Amino acid sequence: MIELRTPAEIEAMKPAGRFVAETLATLRNETKVGTNLLAIDDRAHELIHRAGAQSCYIDYHPSFGASPFGKVICTSVNDAVLHGLPHDYSLQDGDLVSLDFAVSIDGWVADSAISFVVGTPRDEDLALIDTTERALDAAIAAATVGNRVGDISAAIAAVAHGDGYSINTDFGGHGVGHIMHGDPHVANDGRAGRGYPLREGLVIAIEPWFLATTDELFTDPDGWTLRSADGSRGAHSEHTIAITADGPTVLTDRSFLGAR
Repeated sequence: MIELRTPAEIEAMKPAGRFVAETLATLRNETKVGTNLLAIDDRAHELIHRAGAQSCYIDYHPSFGASPFGKVICTSVNDAVLHGLPHDYSLQDGDLVSLDFAVSIDGWVADSAISFVVGTPRDEDLALIDTTERALDAAIAAATVGNRVGDISAAIAAVAHGDGYSINTDFGGHGVGHIMHGDPHVANDGRAGRGYPLREGLVIAIEPWFLATTDELFTDPDGWTLRSADGSRGAHSEHTIAITADGPTVLTDRSFLGAR
């Protein structure tokens, strides 16, 4: 069921959005060559506890997951692009890292993701990350009252296809509120003018993610981590936004921290 939020409810969602933004900025600044993925999860645990927040991931067990996730952040590296289950791996020079993080504060959820390279970057990785970020920007710009979900999807696809990337539509954006994943689904490809009409009070997570040379995925033996079928790298960018009469409000905006 699609739910619309009042201005007061959107205001009540802002602390969760700000915390998610601050946490991702902190984790990005602290993640270096040699950082262990389990240490990233431990640090996220610490920040959640300090803020009095609740993890949306630790007990999460959807139909596509082999078991409850058991961690509080997704850490996807290189050919892993989504749902990366933290494990005992120390990052190496040039690794492409995606962090996906969602929490609830006072009953309201915020969800966001970033991708970055530790150490010496490859040009092609930076280009891939840039495409996800520009696709996210284009999608947010299309998230206005009077448009439709298909306009958001088409905006994402136009950037991706323009840069030569194919698109997997198995996983995409979603409604956000008291739960992490609600209606409507926001695919990363679609037709403008189609789908659910965007109305004031709709809160959604928009999350472009692309793989360098394929749109096919497979699931790791851990039952969670999704990797590219051909070993190529992936990147993922996500924000939670509220659609208002004055335009989209990015609840997980990190620009006030000097971060993308």
